[in-house]
Amino acid sequence: MDDSSSAASPPVGTTPENRLDSWKEIAAYLKRDVTTVQRWEKREGMPVRRHLHDKLGSVYAFRSELDAWARSRNLSSANEPESGPPLDHPDRSTAVVEDSDRTLGAITPPTSLSMSRSRSRSTVFWFWSLAAGGLFLALVATWWVLQRTDYFWRNPLNGAQFQNVTDFGGAEQAAAVSRDGRFVAFLSDRDGRMDVWITQVGTEQFYNLTRGRVQELVNPSVRTLGFSPDGTLVTFWARGLEGSNARDISIWAVPILGGQPRPYLEGVAEFDWSSDGSRLVYHTPGPGDPMFVKDSGQPNAGQQIFVAAAGLHGHFPVWSPDGAFIYFVQGSLPDAMDIWRISPAGGNVERITHQDSRVSHPVLLNRRRLMYLASDRDGAGPWLHSVDVERRVSRRVSAGFDRYTSLAASADGRRLVATLANPMGTLWRLPIADTPVDASAATSISLPTGRGFSPRLGPGYLLYVSSKGTSDGIWKLSDGAATELWSAPETRIIGGPEIAPDGHRVAFSVMRGGRTLLYVMNADGTSARVVTESLGLRGAPAWTPDGQSITSAANVDGVPNLFRISLNGARVPFVREYSLDPVWSPDGDFLLYSGADVGTTFPVKAVTADAKPYSIANLTLTRGARRLRFVHGRRGLVVMRGEIQHKNLWLIDLETGAERQLTNLASDFNVRDFDVSPDGREIVLERVQERSGVVLIDLARQN
Repeated sequence: MDDSSSAASPPVGTTPENRLDSWKEIAAYLKRDVTTVQRWEKREGMPVRRHLHDKLGSVYAFRSELDAWARSRNLSSANEPESGPPLDHPDRSTAVVEDSDRTLGAITPPTSLSMSRSRSRSTVFWFWSLAAGGLFLALVATWWVLQRTDYFWRNPLNGAQFQNVTDFGGAEQAAAVSRDGRFVAFLSDRDGRMDVWITQVGTEQFYNLTRGRVQELVNPSVRTLGFSPDGTLVTFWARGLEGSNARDISIWAVPILGGQPRPYLEGVAEFDWSSDGSRLVYHTPGPGDPMFVKDSGQPNAGQQIFVAAAGLHGHFPVWSPDGAFIYFVQGSLPDAMDIWRISPAGGNVERITHQDSRVSHPVLLNRRRLMYLASDRDGAGPWLHSVDVERRVSRRVSAGFDRYTSLAASADGRRLVATLANPMGTLWRLPIADTPVDASAATSISLPTGRGFSPRLGPGYLLYVSSKGTSDGIWKLSDGAATELWSAPETRIIGGPEIAPDGHRVAFSVMRGGRTLLYVMNADGTSARVVTESLGLRGAPAWTPDGQSITSAANVDGVPNLFRISLNGARVPFVREYSLDPVWSPDGDFLLYSGADVGTTFPVKAVTADAKPYSIANLTLTRGARRLRFVHGRRGLVVMRGEIQHKNLWLIDLETGAERQLTNLASDFNVRDFDVSPDGREIVLERVQERSGVVLIDLARQN
């Protein structure tokens, strides 16, 4: 207040005893400290009077004026830092007080000051609230990203203990483990031919359960061996068991203590029991591998829940531990597969992995963690992989160059059993004679690289592929001298090289960094160039007889179709259905190709040069026999016939269907690829010798 107001007469009705005579009395009356009431007087217009004659600036106030001011300002709701009760005496008499010598300055109108301070505090409050909210959202987003990218992932093999189960020196395959982890079953050729064997973990004693009574046991595209839920039977995939049709596929079983094999699931290719043994999932070997679910003891066929699209397959069904899903491998055999899942009631399928490679043998360690085998996109492997089925981030968990060919798990997911393979490819020459020739007529081809595969015969030379680490190279053997024509880091050859009809050029497809490229080069390795890199190439290419274009399979919506590709890279669709590994007749009138697998076989089909159907004798071959070569003009075709694991070469007359066996090789002489010399007198073979063993993996507990 100014000095004139301070000198005014007291209000009517006041008495000296109703005055407050100092700052201390005013503060005591208002129940605040002196500093607070002085600030109210200066900033909030509290009515305080002064005696101008007193040079100390004595002050006084009337209780009635303070009470009226308190009611108008509602001090009890003021946002003050000091503590104290609100004013609660509006009816008191006024009094005079004195205490301060400070002069009054200009006083800001109380309403605008209060609003300004309120807005300031509100702004600060909202600023920190938004900052805290933003920080919280950032933390949540970071946690979500880390979870989705499997940042907290731990390798399930950390701390695992590895133990060799077998050391036979031959081939062991398709290992399985009982639900309690005590018994391991596997296929082995220890007694000369492939049989089902069993051992109890830790005993180092092995027993042959089938003893040569099964014609065909090997099928790497399915889970061949298993156990019944109670662990008393070993189950196995079989074709051609004694007393059955040679082409029939079924699941058979034999007691773990030995005995006569007996049918277990007739007409079934693969199966799995739920963890409680109450439900069964299985698929038949029909087109698309129809998948069914039924209850234990149900006599009739189960409910069909899935069938793959034309040309695709669905293998390796396995229940989740909680029975909520069935996981399986779906895609185009052998090297365009992935893991999917479906509800036991059917419905939409969910894709779990995006390997698009050779994928097999999924097993669940728990409800979320799944392990499986997969090659990389360049064809190396297969290796052990792991994926969280909810986050769906796949990781390779095995190191080195060991190739895994099977994987199984105990019911609790703590014990794994796997087979590791170290195959060796060697090349051999055989004459084409009037009668079948055996291995005694074969001559081994000495290679400076030690190993070789995909042999191709040209005029006066031999091409083959050799691997070193994660890379493939094309080699040429001529007059006893070997030369590497082409190689590239981290690159795999797809299907093998193909020599042009004039013998002066070579075409080949490669996989590099998940992409496929078609190359052409001269037969001496010069002038190598990429023809196309925009197709998802599959299998081996084929030159047209005029040498002006190349025919090759490429993926169309996951299914291989044939394309004609000119040497300038232009491409034209040629066969618009499942078609692989083409070969042209010598005169170029028609082309042969492999159709889609049904069960373990596939048909050989033909089209004319303008893609119209061409009639040939009915020809069905076993999986792994897609390599076809013409000989003796347009009529004779050399093919591989036999089991999945073991085949011989046959000569087929495409017009009459007449067949003649060219080789009679022992069961341990496994042919994977071949070629016929231009003069039709000689065959060169790729022999694969499988050196493999069974490994037990005990996983450490994961916290």
